[in-house]
Amino acid sequence: MATASSRAAPRAGVRWFAAPVVATAFVGGVWLTGGVIAGTFRTAMGLTALWYLLAAALCVALVRRRRALRAPVIAGYLVAAGAVAAYLAVSTLHERVVHEHVAVGAPASHAPTPAGGQAANVQLASGVFASGEHETTGTAHVVRLAGGRRVVTLTGFSTSPGPDLRVRVAPGGGTDGSADGVADLGALKGNRGDQQYDLPAGFVVRGATVLIWCRAFSALFGSAALRAS
Repeated sequence: MATASSRAAPRAGVRWFAAPVVATAFVGGVWLTGGVIAGTFRTAMGLTALWYLLAAALCVALVRRRRALRAPVIAGYLVAAGAVAAYLAVSTLHERVVHEHVAVGAPASHAPTPAGGQAANVQLASGVFASGEHETTGTAHVVRLAGGRRVVTLTGFSTSPGPDLRVRVAPGGGTDGSADGVADLGALKGNRGDQQYDLPAGFVVRGATVLIWCRAFSALFGSAALRAS
């Protein structure tokens, strides 16, 4: 016959499933308030702070009604809230400086005819960055390499550090980094310094715009409208 202690053990184990449920719900709330509802970076940070308070209040209300869930609920909230706070603090406050050797080329309108069939780098387009949610400076270039591959280079570049920053290229004059047709070139390597990214084959650069996009909070840090060189 099962004893009371043996019956209580599984129940205690089941109760601890509340911890990952609370943690998942908390992270989902951060994504919803900061990345979906908010329209600007500052609004996203404000809504995220409010979600911290609301989630804490909900957890307190839950453990008052279900005292047996006190430990797993509090643990789930503290672990998730601490992890998100640490990520936001590190990514927002930590400067990352890079000094990549980037490709350069003569503007297409002035590119010399290759001698002896030897190809050379050609600059197809360029644009100066304009600030979005944060001050952003520098120049974006699209360079076709001698081998035919195209790259986007950022030179004299500077912006604020932020969470989950991406380099994206939008067709036309669009500045919404989550819109259809936008090409994602990868994570921003550094918020300051020269850097280079591969451009997908077939992407039309005429009239396109290079974006520094915060994927976590759906916010535009800066943009550079490309003009033919």
